[in-house]
Amino acid sequence: MKTLYIFDMGGVLCCDFNDIPIISNYLGITEEDFFIYTGENFRKLLDGKIDSNEFWVRFSLRYGKKVEEELFGKFFNPGTIQGTKDIIEQLKNKRDSRVVCGTNTIDSHYYHLLNQGNYDIFDEVYASNLMGISKPDPNFYRCILKKEGIKPENTIFVDDTEENIISAQKIGINSILFTDPDSLKQQIKTLNFYKCL
Repeated sequence: MKTLYIFDMGGVLCCDFNDIPIISNYLGITEEDFFIYTGENFRKLLDGKIDSNEFWVRFSLRYGKKVEEELFGKFFNPGTIQGTKDIIEQLKNKRDSRVVCGTNTIDSHYYHLLNQGNYDIFDEVYASNLMGISKPDPNFYRCILKKEGIKPENTIFVDDTEENIISAQKIGINSILFTDPDSLKQQIKTLNFYKCL
């Protein structure tokens, strides 16, 4: 029986991925103000309804000054959590495992990671901006399960956001709240999906 592993990207495989504090500081505003100016447009960006350039046009109108650059791309410089990468590689070596990425992302971040080869470790990548839907919407996971042809009970989802974990659990997916690679390894063992980790 095949087991599907769905890994989040930011905070699970990538570290230092959140550029919003840096962007807010660069603009001379608080993070709270950033999201006030953002309004519904950040969700639209995650869902691929608008691109990063359109986001900054809309942001500028509320901010009261024109943002001249695409700041998400300018300040995005994530690292890799090596322990998670090692676990993914071990899981991929199992004959009956398939390991995919299920990520909430935006166009500039997605193409940065794609061009850097960060997604190469996965069998497939499901990115919210290309899917048109983002976590924690249960349809995000349903879409992945349908495309993979795997039932929820044969799936393990790993994410660092509790809200996303809860929504996946509600549709029957075994879910692990990521804190660190060692804990992740133990939790996968506990689920008895992969005793060789």
